Amino acid sequence: MPSRWTLFPLVAVAVFFSGCQTFTSQEKSQEGILETFPSDPMRSAPPITQGLDAAGLSILLGAELAGQRGDYSTAGRGYLDAAQRYPTPMLAERATLAARFANDPALLEEAATRWRELAPQSDAPARLLADFSLQRGNWQESLEQRLNVAGNGGYGNVASFAETALAENAPLAPLVAQLRAYLANPGVDAFESHSDVLLGTALLEAAIGDTQSAMRRLDQAATLTPEEPSLWLTRANLALQNQDPATARRAAKRGLELSPDDARFILLLTQAEARLGNIAAAEAYTDGLLEQHAGSQSLRMALAQLYLEEGYPEPAGRLLQPLVAEQDTPPLAYYLLGAITQHEDDVDNALLYYRQVEPGEEFMPARIAAARMLIENDRLLDARAFLRIERMRFEEYFSELVMLEASLLDELDMSASADALLDRELGRTPDDTQLLYMRAMRAWEDGDLAAMERDLRRILKNDPDNAMALNALGYTLADLGLTDRLEEARELIERAYQQEPDNPAVLDSLGWVHYRQGDPQQALPWLERAYALMPDQEIAAHLAEVLHALGRTSEARQVIQEVMQRFSDYPQIEKLLERHPQLTPAASTS
Repeated sequence: MPSRWTLFPLVAVAVFFSGCQTFTSQEKSQEGILETFPSDPMRSAPPITQGLDAAGLSILLGAELAGQRGDYSTAGRGYLDAAQRYPTPMLAERATLAARFANDPALLEEAATRWRELAPQSDAPARLLADFSLQRGNWQESLEQRLNVAGNGGYGNVASFAETALAENAPLAPLVAQLRAYLANPGVDAFESHSDVLLGTALLEAAIGDTQSAMRRLDQAATLTPEEPSLWLTRANLALQNQDPATARRAAKRGLELSPDDARFILLLTQAEARLGNIAAAEAYTDGLLEQHAGSQSLRMALAQLYLEEGYPEPAGRLLQPLVAEQDTPPLAYYLLGAITQHEDDVDNALLYYRQVEPGEEFMPARIAAARMLIENDRLLDARAFLRIERMRFEEYFSELVMLEASLLDELDMSASADALLDRELGRTPDDTQLLYMRAMRAWEDGDLAAMERDLRRILKNDPDNAMALNALGYTLADLGLTDRLEEARELIERAYQQEPDNPAVLDSLGWVHYRQGDPQQALPWLERAYALMPDQEIAAHLAEVLHALGRTSEARQVIQEVMQRFSDYPQIEKLLERHPQLTPAASTS
């Protein structure tokens, strides 16, 4: 399949249907007390009947009266205060109900936390807290809450969590480690929700490339819940990943039998038939979907994208053509039509389609595709003229388009022309932060620290709190091991941390500068946190080196092995192993 069809990750179609399926975490987490509320939300709350003193009675009466007035925020705070005074789960549950109706997330989380403390075996508060963690992007904490629910015999909705983690590019390695650790506990296979945990684990293991383990999990789940639709959904997806469309088709058909209204199975059948070369069968499935969702532009574009990613531009074009006749043609439609027309070697018409993509998500991908297309057809001058005109047409994209042109020139081994372009445009707009940063990074690659620092200092002169520039300069000074500037490096990075405390690149820099200052123990927690948020190979190399310095060589090898399994190229790890060959996973010394 030509690489040009790799346009976007194939999630648009699934997202279209995500609101009407039965596997979403939102639905599962709203079971029980939060599922349906009567007109009076406090009517069904548990009664408080004993253990009151005068102050406690006053608090509760105030909360009751506030609830009757519809002041649910005050009611929730009152019940929570009472729950702090009297360790009774029913009070915390009542506070959670009121906070839910008050639409007060902070109060709701505080009340749910207290409820969980008082009723650790209850599923409802743990599910609520899992959703809060997910909203904050704390994937590991959310998974921990779900596994706690599963470990208590409840339904943690782990499979849906795994689907969300994949769709939002969460760091998967630590999540897989959590799941494997849970499954290693004796007795967990006795719980009713064990199949759900197995499915979630299989999804994530398949995503990190451990397909054999994922298949074993699915086989185990099939013995427990053979008629669970999500089992067959996962089987079909995994079969497609393994380039086995025939198995994917069988699994998707079985899933559709079990869940006839789940459009995701129809989408999987479409993909499977396309990969088997049965385009007529694939189009029959998509035609049926379009009949069910008449007038949906999003569905048409998503299906067209599916065909393009499978290497079939003709049916994609047939799906898109009706959109061109409409007044509000979506930008994505023009982008996809440009890709199709480019495939037909009609360069000038493809360029027209690409240029009609308005500002938004597809704007830059369309300009990248158009410029590359012109270059591939030996029209470099036209490509550069096109980008120059686009800079004038869309001033808000000026910096991005200049950087695109510079990057394309670099790819053509025309770095001198790229440097001249940046110098020229910065001569016109000397305080352009993005262009200054790009030129600084190019200077760093060329080993010109003075030029790099000059441009980063200019950014910081205009914007003293620019975390990107602070971190870049601080990390560079630390990484170069300039002893007399390590304290300066740490101060710069700490300023970046004040601006972006959850940025994994900044956390990595903080850990690295502490290590460079001779304090690996202080470095470790920063690097562990950075790796949990973004398990890339550079952070992994830093973490492994610090673990080794602390005498934890076996753990360092484990981190290195994870990276070598996840990536085909890992130059940062190779550099580390050149310095410390004993960290090679196969080494036996410690």
